[in-house]
Amino acid sequence: MKFMNERAILSNSSSESNRALRRDAMDILRAAVESVDPGEAVRRNLNVRGDVLSCRGVDYDLNPERRVYVIGGGKAGVAMAAAVWGLLGDRIDGGFINIPEGTDAPPKIGRIRLNRASHPVPDRGSITGVESMLTLTEGVGEKDLVIVLISGGGSALMTHPAEGVSLEDVKALTQLLLMSGASIDELNAVRKHVSAFKGGQLARRLHPSRVLGVVLSDVIGDPLETIASGPTSPDTTTYGGAVDVLKRYGLLGSAPHPIVDRLNRGASGELDETPKPGDPIFDRVENVIIGGNTTALRAAAGRAETLGYRSTIVTSRLTGEAVKAGMYLSDFVREVLSSDDHPRSPEAAIFGGETVVAVIGSGVGGRNQEVALSAAQGLAGLEALIATLATDGVDGPTEAAGAIVDGTTMRRALSLGLDASLHLRENDSYGFFSNLGDALITGPTGTNVNDISVALMPNRPGRG
Repeated sequence: MKFMNERAILSNSSSESNRALRRDAMDILRAAVESVDPGEAVRRNLNVRGDVLSCRGVDYDLNPERRVYVIGGGKAGVAMAAAVWGLLGDRIDGGFINIPEGTDAPPKIGRIRLNRASHPVPDRGSITGVESMLTLTEGVGEKDLVIVLISGGGSALMTHPAEGVSLEDVKALTQLLLMSGASIDELNAVRKHVSAFKGGQLARRLHPSRVLGVVLSDVIGDPLETIASGPTSPDTTTYGGAVDVLKRYGLLGSAPHPIVDRLNRGASGELDETPKPGDPIFDRVENVIIGGNTTALRAAAGRAETLGYRSTIVTSRLTGEAVKAGMYLSDFVREVLSSDDHPRSPEAAIFGGETVVAVIGSGVGGRNQEVALSAAQGLAGLEALIATLATDGVDGPTEAAGAIVDGTTMRRALSLGLDASLHLRENDSYGFFSNLGDALITGPTGTNVNDISVALMPNRPGRG
């Protein structure tokens, strides 16, 4: 992974020590993202010996009578598909993977076709790709194997509306939930109940074939039923719970009528629920998590150690509103720097998770940039730095992946006529950092394991 504007980020440093902090922060974040390379993760967990595919102690016979298909979707789809093709080659009878629009990739990898679709709001490509997957695997039997590649972004990229629900209904619902500040668990609980694909329903369609779900997690705690809305996993959420989500965010009156009608009918028992734990359709399904946020956090901490920092993974569950998360990060730094226990050696604190932004302003930004902007005010005057990053390289509808702030951010912003508080109120974090020159720009990374924040503190508290 490269920071496209690394020189500009370094040129904004106020001193040699600040320049070193900025360089180290980017080095640590780079190591974190590179540790969750999807292709390497596939190869670490799957191997082929003779006519046997093995994954975490489970063997799959690759005899000529067994048809093998590869389907799925997500931001890591290209690298995962390439790795599986590299392992199985012509043993694969066909495949179809949905990937984000704008991804630099060929039309197909071997016999695995790549279809572009929209994220985070689905489009027609999201649907046609799923339809192609279902057509390809129609009629699979007990002897057949379907490998389902799942990664972050899969909920939007793999869309198949339930009967009576249109694509426009799903798009409107998705926009409402994204703007409301709903968590990914809440968002996907609703998505699953207006879909004919999510929440274990793909597993139902593929029964009685063997199914191997290969999953790169972008959800805190790695819950299989939430990652890409769990197409091959038992679902513990319900129609009633989905209705409660809309009530919680005041969306019952604004959500499309077909959505609300379907959820209400399901909650009253008129519609079949999604497949639940214990359903025999899952007896021939194995789902394997091949990587996630914790993997990246450990790599970040390891790289910080090699750079001379005493590193600590503080949490992998940094959640809630981005503004509050930013305040927490800056408070954490201040507490460490003011403590009598602050070490003589430099310290790195590593945070993972995923925050949300309740959009009330008219600006442009992303959750990582909003976390950083909120933290900047608490860092004012300190010799310390906080860097935030979306591991997929895309933070909201912007070109940035995150941002860097330090003790000089507020002073520099003031000199440029930038009002941090105003930009926060307007949810315009990208407007702030693009003008300041401290937005981190990587482009799409081809992976996705939530977000990472790094706080770097030098030997002693000082003034920036």
